[in-house]
Amino acid sequence: MIEEDKSLNFIEEIVEEDLRNGTHDGRVLTRFPPEPNGYLHIGHAKSICLNFGLAQKYNGKTNLRFDDTNPVKEDVEYVNSIKQDIQWLGFQWAEELYTSDYFETLYQYAVELIKQDLAYVDDSTAEEIAAAKGTPTTPGVPTPYRSRSIEENLQLFEDMRAGKYKDGEKVLRAKIDLASPNMHMRDPLLYRIKHAHHHRTGDAWCIYPMYDFAHGQSDSIEKITHSVCTLEFVPHRPLYDWLIDKLEIFPSKQYEFARLNMTYTVMSKRKLLQLVNEKHVESWDDPRMPTISGMRRRGYTPSSIRNFCERIGIQKRENMIDISLLEFFVREDLNKSAWRRMAVIDPIKLVITNYPEGQVEELVGENNPEVEGGEGSRIIPFAKELWIERDDFMEDAPKKFFRLGPGLSVRLKHGYIVTCHDFKKDENGKVTEVHCTYVPNSKSGEDTSGLKVKGTIHWVSVAHAKEVEVRQYDRLFQVENPAAEEDFKASINPNSLQIVEKAFVEPDLLNAEPGKGYQFIRLGYFTLDSKSTPDHLVFNRTVTLKDSWAKVNK
Repeated sequence: MIEEDKSLNFIEEIVEEDLRNGTHDGRVLTRFPPEPNGYLHIGHAKSICLNFGLAQKYNGKTNLRFDDTNPVKEDVEYVNSIKQDIQWLGFQWAEELYTSDYFETLYQYAVELIKQDLAYVDDSTAEEIAAAKGTPTTPGVPTPYRSRSIEENLQLFEDMRAGKYKDGEKVLRAKIDLASPNMHMRDPLLYRIKHAHHHRTGDAWCIYPMYDFAHGQSDSIEKITHSVCTLEFVPHRPLYDWLIDKLEIFPSKQYEFARLNMTYTVMSKRKLLQLVNEKHVESWDDPRMPTISGMRRRGYTPSSIRNFCERIGIQKRENMIDISLLEFFVREDLNKSAWRRMAVIDPIKLVITNYPEGQVEELVGENNPEVEGGEGSRIIPFAKELWIERDDFMEDAPKKFFRLGPGLSVRLKHGYIVTCHDFKKDENGKVTEVHCTYVPNSKSGEDTSGLKVKGTIHWVSVAHAKEVEVRQYDRLFQVENPAAEEDFKASINPNSLQIVEKAFVEPDLLNAEPGKGYQFIRLGYFTLDSKSTPDHLVFNRTVTLKDSWAKVNK
C-alpha cells in the first residue's frame, strides 16, 4: 500500500507511479554501485540514504554492487571500508555483488553487438579517436577501422581477450552515430585492454568493460527497477537505453538527481586522494576529511548524517549546501545523546585555601540532563586543589565578567560557591595559581547559603584528573568553494587542527569508548579517537557548542 505524502521528491513520485501502474510487477529494487577506488564521502551518504531509503519506504530491496572494472585503481581495502560505512549509517544490502561477477556475461553481450554490426574493434590511439569524434558543433568522422567486417571484429575481439595485444593497442567501440549532438553517442568505447591484476578475478581477464557499458547491463542482469545516478550521467542515459534496447534485455531505467555540493569542502575523489598522498591530512579517515570514516572518527553520528540528507532533499538542479547545516544536525543529535563530562584544556590551578587538607568529596553529576532520568550519573571527586580554565580568571576583570577575579565569586559546577582572594604569578608575570575560599553550605543541590552568583565554571580535581591529548578540529578550507580555486590546496585552513598535548579530564573518561559522544561542559562535543591507546588517550572535538565560525567570518 502506498503512503500518502504531500512532500514526495520527484524520484518517489516516479516510484509511486510505477507501483500504481504495476510496472516491474510492483517490485522496487535499487542499487548502490560504488567504485572501490577510494573511501566514501558525505556526497555518497546522500546517495546511500536515497537508494536504501527508497527500498525501505516501498518495501523493496537494495543491492550493493561494486563497480570493479578498473583494476589499476581498486583495492580490497576500499571494498571493506565501503561496507563498514554503509552498515554504520544504518543500512543493510540485500545482496553483495560485483560487476566482475558479470564479466563473462558482459563479454557475450559485446559479442552479440558485434554480430549485429553494432560494435567494432578500433586500432586508433586515444588521441586519434578523440579527434575523429569531432566537436559539439561539428560531426565526427569514421576511423579507418569502422568498416571492418563482423567476422574480423569477432576474431579481433577474441584475440583481445586472449591477451594478444598490448594496453591501448585496440579498443572495442559501439557503432552508433558519429553526427549525434550527444558526444557520448559518437561510437563510445565499450572495452579497453588492461594487463593488470584484479583484486577478485586475478589475471583471468586482460580486457575490461567501460563504465557506460557495464553499468546499464549490470542493472539489467540484477533486474534493478530504479537506477538512481547523479546529474552528470544525464548525457549518458541515451547510451544506457540504447544498449539495453539493442541487447533486448531487462529494461532497467536510469534517473538522475543533483549531487551534494557543500561549502568549505571538496568532494572529488581525485582531490581527496591528493590531500592524503601529499600529507595535507593524516589519512582517508582524518577527522577533517568529508569521508564517512573521517566523520565517524570525528564523532559525527549516523542519525545526524541521515537527518541532514533527509533535510536537504532530492533536487534536479545543482546547489551548494552550507556545512553549518550538517553541523547543526550533529549538535542537535549530540545534545540529546552525549554524556556530560568536565575537562580543562588550558589549565591553571585553583586552591581552595579554607578547604580541609586531604579531604575528598564524591559529588554526583547526571550523565545527560537533557534526558528524563539523566541516563544515570557518575561520581566526580572534589578536593582542595582543582584545575580550571585559564580563560575563567582575569586579574583585571571588566564589569560584566562573571567568572573569577580578585573579589569575584562563581559556582563550581556540581560543587560550591568560591570567592577569589589572591593569586600567584611566575617570573614572567603569568598567573600560575588562583586562591579562593569556599562557602561550606553552598553545595549544589543542598545550598542553604542564600548567596546568588551569575557564573558557573567547570573544573577537575588535580589529584584525580587524568592527562589526555585533545585535538580541536575545524574546517579544512578557508573559502566557501575551494574546488573553484585555481589551486584548491592553497585555501587549506592552517588552523584546521590544534593539538593540546596536556589537557585534564575527570577520571570517568578513562572508560570512554570511540564513537560515543561526550559534551565537555562549556567546551564542545568530543569523542575518543579510534586510534587512541590505553596509555595515551586522545579526544577529538566533533563540533563546537555553537556555530563560532559564522561570527569569526562576518
